[in-house]
Amino acid sequence: MLGIALGAGGIAMMHPFDSQSPVRLAGAASAIATPGGGSATPLSNRAIYARVEPSVVDVTATLRYDDETASGTGFVINPSAGYVVTNNHVIRDATSVTVTVPGTGRTVPARIVGADVTTDVAVLEIGSQPGLAGAPLGDSSAIGAGTTVIAIGNQAGENGSPSLAPGIISGTGRTIEAADGSSGFSETLHNMLATTARIEPGDSGGPLADSSGVVIGMDTAAGTDGAAPGYAIPVNTVLAAAQQIAAGRSGPGIALGTQGFLGVVVPSSTAASPRAQAARERSLHTAPYSKAWAGCLPTETGGSVPAKVAPAQSGALVDGVLCGSAAATAGIAAGDVITFANGRPVSSPDALTAIVDSCRPGTVVAVTWMSTSGVTKTTRIRLDPAPAVLSARYRRVRAYPPSAGRFQYRCGPKRGFSVCSGSAGLLEAAAG
Repeated sequence: MLGIALGAGGIAMMHPFDSQSPVRLAGAASAIATPGGGSATPLSNRAIYARVEPSVVDVTATLRYDDETASGTGFVINPSAGYVVTNNHVIRDATSVTVTVPGTGRTVPARIVGADVTTDVAVLEIGSQPGLAGAPLGDSSAIGAGTTVIAIGNQAGENGSPSLAPGIISGTGRTIEAADGSSGFSETLHNMLATTARIEPGDSGGPLADSSGVVIGMDTAAGTDGAAPGYAIPVNTVLAAAQQIAAGRSGPGIALGTQGFLGVVVPSSTAASPRAQAARERSLHTAPYSKAWAGCLPTETGGSVPAKVAPAQSGALVDGVLCGSAAATAGIAAGDVITFANGRPVSSPDALTAIVDSCRPGTVVAVTWMSTSGVTKTTRIRLDPAPAVLSARYRRVRAYPPSAGRFQYRCGPKRGFSVCSGSAGLLEAAAG
């Protein structure tokens, strides 16, 4: 049995599936990058590194509402536009992202263009920068078992020049199921390349190159010992997702840009009655409300069912408010019930999520709520940028469904998947 973990302290299980014929995608998207020809003769590892390394960048994600920082790797696919690709799990839940070009040492803010959560690919934009070079891109549909490769990443999140790890492709068309035991996050990734190249913590989002000196994959899963394979997303899959995101085309699993963020923790419910919402949470064995968090919440994981609920007939029950958020500044508190937002009645927590999700960061919306003492208040609130892509399968108000329904992230300083081998049971592994 193989184990796979997400995050520095994650504990999870991974089940390998029988390999199927690899999915073959159309040629790389010319709107993003044009694949260049590799060397006609095999290059040395150092020669491959010399071709690819100028395109490699460090990616740092700040998770304001988790009080954490995550680091990973990316590579440039369009230097004139400043498009960088990395793994979605590197920037997931980020409130801001920066990119450092190791060749110049310059760090610049990055705009999250969007992500495809089904393939674990995200696109960042940093604009045209001095010393920025595009990666030489290959065709992953032509890659087979035994292909010589090197994995390049950001030195286990320790900055400095990118590191190099040689290996071969040990399998194609692999499907892995990954889960983070500490957060409840899980996803299945298809058509992965398995490699013996030792992918280290912090390498997630980095390029996997073949012996002709072109990028044929994106490092995604890290083995924790020499016998365990790592996994990479085929570059054709990466470029197909990147073109759709850069073109602004929505689709299943595609999240574009960032949305508005109110900063309240609400149940995941379509029920109109706030008391029914609270009762449902208690029935799911949600921990009782802690008076220690009677004020704002330092992170999203602290909210639970309020001891007292505002006497509103319908609306969205507030389980907690994140410190420093727009809702906290407005004076909304746990136990309050939001009844109107942006000129629309709030019929349930899910209705509030939909209203806020439809707004862009910086939008000023009128919000009406009833306090636990029965007083109705209205104020105009400027929405913050929401934390970056979670998953199209989960919606928040940005709104975090609490406890059993919450989609949480508790990750350390280096993000990614790790794969390790061992006996049956849960396995602990470092982040990749």
